[in-house]
Amino acid sequence: MASISASLAVSAPAEVSTSTPNRAFTVLAFSGLSKSASFFAPKSVKPLSINNGSRVNAMLVVDPYNNLKYETLSYLPPLTDEQIAKQVDYIIRNGWNPCIEFDRVGSVHRTNFSGSGYYDGRYWIMWKLPMFGCTDAAAVLREIAECAKEHPDSFVRVLGFSALRQVQCAGFLVKKPSV
Repeated sequence: MASISASLAVSAPAEVSTSTPNRAFTVLAFSGLSKSASFFAPKSVKPLSINNGSRVNAMLVVDPYNNLKYETLSYLPPLTDEQIAKQVDYIIRNGWNPCIEFDRVGSVHRTNFSGSGYYDGRYWIMWKLPMFGCTDAAAVLREIAECAKEHPDSFVRVLGFSALRQVQCAGFLVKKPSV
């Protein structure tokens, strides 16, 4: 079928229109856009340089080795009992369960390595059980004081655990060990 239509196309005479006179058109080669195009115009660009102006002496570089940061709010001075109580009230208002944890190192560490999926020493030790149904920040403060008294060489933190979402929703350090 295709060969029949192809042979018809070859043998069909071409139609020539004689109603319009032949005009010669000259096609020029593309030589680019005109120089008046504004998006190609050279722009004056200032050389990049870093400059703090007069505030150079006001910069402070924190020592990352002797000044580790732990959890939320760790960039602040140590929290007072009143400030801790307000944070615990926030945890309780959101329906989360306060939980107290402690650890001697205070950061993620690995004691030994046995392969992928082995997580030795990556979790803090839980102080008692999470305080399910706690409605009073004073009870949490008493538990923090008891944990700090029992483990004076440990970091102590408070977590807000959501039983609905099954995740930790808040966490902050309440005590660092005395060095």
